[in-house]
Amino acid sequence: MRKKAERIKEIQDTVGYYGADILSSKKFRESDKNIQHGKASVMDHSISVTCLCVRLAKFTHLNYDYFTLVRGALLHDYFNYDWHHHDGRLHGYRHASTALKNAADDFSINPREANMIARHMFPLNIRPPRYREAVILCIADKVCAVKETFSKPLYHKAVKELKK
Repeated sequence: MRKKAERIKEIQDTVGYYGADILSSKKFRESDKNIQHGKASVMDHSISVTCLCVRLAKFTHLNYDYFTLVRGALLHDYFNYDWHHHDGRLHGYRHASTALKNAADDFSINPREANMIARHMFPLNIRPPRYREAVILCIADKVCAVKETFSKPLYHKAVKELKK
């Protein structure tokens, strides 16, 4: 059985490898200024969600496109504003489309990534995800949101390393 630290390092390496251009982009890094849940920034949340997506994908032993999984997860909340002041109560309904537009403007995204971003708020948004990468993102996003609201980000050590 592998040690937890080895698993986390493997997850961190996967996220860093497939998401390097996003993690280093100026606009993505600016999301560290906006709070998402609790004390977690949007950037913290996005990285935590991505790490959990990779962990869940590896756990299931199903065939996932890790390039798509990492990139779609990193960009799922790429809305670039403080929703607590900007969009308020309607944020949950609207931000996926804003994130998709911003992601398409700043990065080359494929149809699966677009589906992940557009549908990650299911069931709040009524259109369900189409691909397994999008389903895993829906699950990871909810788990991380609950964890961040009541505590610190999941994979907080990996988040710190990937933010460097």
